[in-house]
Amino acid sequence: MDRNTKDALLDGPALARLGAVARLDPALLVTDFAAADPAPLRDAEVLLTGWGCPPLTEEALALLPALRAVVHTAGSVKGLMTEAAWRRGLHVTSAAEANARPVAEYTVAAIVFANKRVLATSRAYREARSQLDPLVLYPGIGNYRRTIGVIGASRIGRRVIALLRSYEAHVLVHDPYLAPEEARALGVEPVPLDELMGRSDVVTVHAPQTPETRHLLDGARLALMRDGATLVNTARGSLVDTRALTAELVSGRLHAVLDVTEPDVLPPDSPLYELPNVLLTPHIAGSLGNELGRLSASAAEELERYARGLPFAHAVHRGTLARSA
Repeated sequence: MDRNTKDALLDGPALARLGAVARLDPALLVTDFAAADPAPLRDAEVLLTGWGCPPLTEEALALLPALRAVVHTAGSVKGLMTEAAWRRGLHVTSAAEANARPVAEYTVAAIVFANKRVLATSRAYREARSQLDPLVLYPGIGNYRRTIGVIGASRIGRRVIALLRSYEAHVLVHDPYLAPEEARALGVEPVPLDELMGRSDVVTVHAPQTPETRHLLDGARLALMRDGATLVNTARGSLVDTRALTAELVSGRLHAVLDVTEPDVLPPDSPLYELPNVLLTPHIAGSLGNELGRLSASAAEELERYARGLPFAHAVHRGTLARSA
């Protein structure tokens, strides 16, 4: 992992817990396998990885003849697990489940604020500096029995669904891999994507980034959304056609809460920075600050299972990686 990740993620208690089950050198940090001292790598049975981990190429694996497992302290392992690494037959786990929690919390907060028109009423109050009647300004605001469209019954999507239960929302889900019995268990209505776009007050995106999902929400699909509806994206910017979305937002027809965009950092002249119907944040929905403690705890729990000869609780399998984050 990179230095900043290590310093933020692995504090004293985290290192102590890891060190209780493994021979650990807290000073050893690899940011580039080609530049690393090969001597301490020869006996490494487990790699503890995180954001900034270089890919496990053939050359890197040659330095790690004893490697048997990878414990990833972040979500996706796509950036580090190469074909060579999968061929080695490594056992792999990630903290994607732990990282899903803050993303789901951010998403539900965005949905609640969107339906209460918090940004708009705050701005109007700031400008008027006198008593306002929100029901006159925004008739029909509120979260009771709103229709929320969830694209992707992923880890995060399912957590969002669970959190929405207390809001008495009607939840639509589009996911080509969601079986009817799973939908019933989740208490959601499975629908085709175009129907979801047209019926939802808020559409929230939780599908993986794959070649098939690039610009999943293009101009035609965004045009299906109701006037005044809100798009929330905490997944990947590439799932939404930025140019088409920008046109809709500039027109004022839609609202958006965007934690991810394409490109990752929009150009300085993008109107999305200034539009009053857009909340733009710099990829903060995932684990930050004290939430990183949940990731290190998840890694420690997995390492403890491995030390006892148990399978990982959150194992990552090559076969399912193509349709996951």
